[in-house]
Amino acid sequence: MNQEWKTVTHLLTQEQMDGKCRLFARVAIQPGHTLPSHRHDGETETYYILSGHGLYDDDGQLRPANPGDVFFCADGHSHGIRCTGDEPVEFVALIINGNKAE
Repeated sequence: MNQEWKTVTHLLTQEQMDGKCRLFARVAIQPGHTLPSHRHDGETETYYILSGHGLYDDDGQLRPANPGDVFFCADGHSHGIRCTGDEPVEFVALIINGNKAE
């Protein structure tokens, strides 16, 4: 999925993830843009920051995001990220499906 302010490069196909993950991708957010806060239900998401600088929104609490940082959004929580630098903030995003007992 590519938009002017966001680029998503899928690293594995749905078939390769075999129902265990919903997304494994490299994401780039352009300077001054934001991936809005969103909630994860029945899954978790991890961001691993590769390059650039930003602010990570962790359930409404803003944290600096720099290369090498890892952010985990637990099931039932919300997160987002804003690019605050002069170059895109790039990260690997991994969404893992939950294993809730029925």
